[in-house]
Amino acid sequence: FFAAADGLGSIAIDTTQLNMSVTDPTAWATAMNNLGMVPVGLAGQQLVTDSICVPGFDPSLSMMTGITPINPMIPGMGLVPPPPPTDVPVVKEIIHCKSCTLFPPNPNLPPPSTRERPPGCKTVFVGGLPENATEEIIQEVFEQCGDITAIRKSKKNFCHIRFAEEFMVDKAIYLSGYRMRLGSSTDKKDSGRLHVDFAQARDDFYEWECKQRMLAREERHRRKMEEDRLRPPSPPAIMHYSEHEAALLAEKLKDDSKFSEAITVLLTWIERGEVNRRSANQFYSMVQSANSHVRRLMNEKAAHEQEMEQAKESFKNALTGILTQFEQIVAVFNASTRQKAWDHFSKAQRKNIDIWRKHSEELRNAHSEQLMGIRREEEMEMSDDDSGDNPSKKLRVDDSALAAQAYALKEENDSLRWQLDAYRNEVELLKQEKGQLFRTEESLTKDQQLQFLQQTMQGMQQQLLSIQEELNNKKSELEQAKEEQTHTQAMLKVLQEQLKSAKELAEINGHDESQANEINVLTVALVNQDREKNSEKRSPGLKSEKEALLIGIISTFLHVHPFGANIEYLWSYMQQLDSRISANEIEMLLMRLPRMFKQEFTGVGATLEKRWKFCAFEGIKTV
Repeated sequence: FFAAADGLGSIAIDTTQLNMSVTDPTAWATAMNNLGMVPVGLAGQQLVTDSICVPGFDPSLSMMTGITPINPMIPGMGLVPPPPPTDVPVVKEIIHCKSCTLFPPNPNLPPPSTRERPPGCKTVFVGGLPENATEEIIQEVFEQCGDITAIRKSKKNFCHIRFAEEFMVDKAIYLSGYRMRLGSSTDKKDSGRLHVDFAQARDDFYEWECKQRMLAREERHRRKMEEDRLRPPSPPAIMHYSEHEAALLAEKLKDDSKFSEAITVLLTWIERGEVNRRSANQFYSMVQSANSHVRRLMNEKAAHEQEMEQAKESFKNALTGILTQFEQIVAVFNASTRQKAWDHFSKAQRKNIDIWRKHSEELRNAHSEQLMGIRREEEMEMSDDDSGDNPSKKLRVDDSALAAQAYALKEENDSLRWQLDAYRNEVELLKQEKGQLFRTEESLTKDQQLQFLQQTMQGMQQQLLSIQEELNNKKSELEQAKEEQTHTQAMLKVLQEQLKSAKELAEINGHDESQANEINVLTVALVNQDREKNSEKRSPGLKSEKEALLIGIISTFLHVHPFGANIEYLWSYMQQLDSRISANEIEMLLMRLPRMFKQEFTGVGATLEKRWKFCAFEGIKTV
């Protein structure tokens, strides 16, 4: 598709209206013969008038406001003339231009298909152009739709046209399906069927995004202004301390209506550090005034608690009345299900009565549980009050409390009796349904839930067993690592003692450095032999494919270095292949394979150097 229209500029537009008259009988007959249609005499009208497309029509209106945009072609909106009767088909008319003629498509054919309209579309794709069509002819045909900013014509009989506004694209789409003929020529290169469709252009999408960003900025600004307007005003500033202001504040502290405002000012003054030896008495009097409001607040709290208790009592009484009515309704349903009345109901009526009875019992049980919960809370509160009182006060029980408890026990007894009657009715129904062998949906769902829970438990047990195995493996690896650490520490101590003894012998006997090196080589060989013996007992296999690959690379590297290489040199080479590998990891891998790699020490004192050599082939030669 057309990406960016080049050569943008203002193009002169001929604003003359093009009338599509069919008064010329010769032209009309020729058009109808070319299309294989019977000529129909209809009055001519303009191709696309300005009333069809509203200037400034925004196709993105629905995305911004959620309102479906008005289609300018909808009849009855005042934008187009009223439609003809449904029995007369709408026929497009011939368009006469200076250089060409446009013949309308067959009205019996379906309308030409178009792709989904891109946002902010101002560019159209025009295909099916005659081979001899030029840009001047194309501009002559499409400039009646609106101002054209750019035309890009291809050699393959199609072009892209970019208009100045979006509503002009709707006028250009109207020409889709017309047959274009240049002059009066009947040559195939001078005719073609136009196909006009929406095109996706980067410039159109960029302009649409800019417009959306501008609208978003305006929306944010509007919301900010609305938030600023609705934001509560800032609290008034606290005045500075003075004797006059302190006297006014003391009067406000005595007033109940102004106490909350005055206590804020007093707190601010104390936090600012206005209290000193001179003003201490005045502040003390204000604090004393603040303390006098404690009794008032406690009285207000007690009054509110009393109102809350009254509301609870009224709610409990109302709930009790509702529960009584529920019990009566359930009793009616239970009486209806007895055999005397049950046999006279039809099957549909029995089904409805059974459904209503179950629903009423559920509601009755829910309200009963709620009432019992309220009573339990009251009993807990009463027990808390009794525990907080003195033993002498516990013996004094008011008659009103005893009466309330007796009433509560009576209500509880009534509710239990009603529940017992309901359970008896349910038992009778179960006895009646005992002969039925089919399983209900509830039992099926319970079995499915039980199977699901059993599968879940089995999966959790398997996970627990696998975790225990991993834990045992980790413990064994940890013990092996500890043994290796103790063994290496012991060997290090032995090696240090041998080095010290070798240095003393060298100083006493005056041996040269070559003799000292031989002693070091012998000691290292003994250490390696001891390590080989221990590794034969506990040599674990390779843990992963990565370790096998590392062993192969290290073996090749040390094989081409017959005199060995230190661990830093080997690590620098391996880091080029794998940057995440560490020198400690390489050294631990070499120590695990004493038959393939051995460690030797060369030099004395500060020149002492530790090197690793490849010794796998030496074992093969000895064999």
